[in-house]
Amino acid sequence: MGAKENAEAIRNGYEAFNTGDMDRLASLFDESARWHVPGRSPMAGDYEGREATFGHFGRIGQETGGKFQAELRDVVASGDHVVGLHHSKGERAGKRLDVSVALVFQMKGGKVVEAWEHYDDVYAWDDFWQ
Repeated sequence: MGAKENAEAIRNGYEAFNTGDMDRLASLFDESARWHVPGRSPMAGDYEGREATFGHFGRIGQETGGKFQAELRDVVASGDHVVGLHHSKGERAGKRLDVSVALVFQMKGGKVVEAWEHYDDVYAWDDFWQ
């Protein structure tokens, strides 16, 4: 897969995530995909495998009553590397989340094999989940 195809796959992945279409999202992830979340919140850590990663996604949805959104702003791709630039918004326990995110994806054969989240304000991200 080339950069153009990988970028389109990530765009489709954002749409699937935001609509809760887990079957469609699963087709984008390798079974052994690894997901990395920075910070010190209960959400921080390394998620090993698609099942663990999707458990993390499910927890985000559950904790926010399904109101978490990753609003895609742009996608930049070069070969097997794709960066999704998005804005995360959510509400939970009387708190509001409003942060910009660079999500770096490593692709292989058109599937996500690893991803790293990078926040413009990791303290706001951590505080939201405390």
